[in-house]
Amino acid sequence: MLQQAFNGLVGGAFYALLALGLAVIFGMLGVVNFAHGAFYMLGAFGAFVLLDSFGVNFWLALVLVPIVLGLAGVVLERLFIRRLAPLDPLYNFLFTFGLALILQDLVKRQYGVQSQPYPRPMNGSVDLGPFTYPAYQVFVLAVSAVLCLAVWAVLTRTRVGMIVRAATERPELTRALGIDVGRWVTPVFGFGIALAGLAGVLAAPMRAVNPLMGADLIITVFAVVVIGGLGSVFGSVAAGFAVGLVSALGNLYVPALSQTLVFILMAAVLLWRPAGLFGREEALT
Repeated sequence: MLQQAFNGLVGGAFYALLALGLAVIFGMLGVVNFAHGAFYMLGAFGAFVLLDSFGVNFWLALVLVPIVLGLAGVVLERLFIRRLAPLDPLYNFLFTFGLALILQDLVKRQYGVQSQPYPRPMNGSVDLGPFTYPAYQVFVLAVSAVLCLAVWAVLTRTRVGMIVRAATERPELTRALGIDVGRWVTPVFGFGIALAGLAGVLAAPMRAVNPLMGADLIITVFAVVVIGGLGSVFGSVAAGFAVGLVSALGNLYVPALSQTLVFILMAAVLLWRPAGLFGREEALT
């Protein structure tokens, strides 16, 4: 059971990184970024292409790919998202949904639908006491935990972080205090996309690198964000790891419901607290 729980935490590490990016984007822009899963997929394919075509190893790709995708996110926000922001939120939802389909089809056209292999950057295992665990999975969990803690520290301990957090969680009040929320929108959007790319690079050695890997994951990530509370950074991270645990333990004890447990949990949370575990009730009005 302990090992299965650890499996859940490793799976939750990906949910947490993706949900963190979605939360800051939604909180500041009010945009449900349906293309988030596609950028996760591009992160994995970016690592694959760098290795296959240019011989760039995993460690360098772990730095380069998120930076490139983050810059792509900045361009995307400046050229498209910002123009649609004054309109009904449905326009940006439809735009990001269409963008996800375009990106998936472009990758399918180039690489087909078959999974691409990616070697593990580290072998061996780590002795965790009751059991041993693959070293790479431990590394993934550690990176996710450290990064989430680092983001939390920046958001809570620095002036810039406090402005971003305020603009993310209470944008109307922040504007009323005279802070220009618009200047923070573009870098925050790029940062959210970079997190998705980073999660994709981390996933490449563990999961099948294929054009649909983001589409298979994004619905669960949306459920994670809803459970944690729309726009809540802390809630999204906490819910990401919690959902990973629920999925892993559900697969162990009730495998017939393992695919639906997350959505049962989401429904239960929404019935009890419609704004999510850490969301704001006024966000619904």
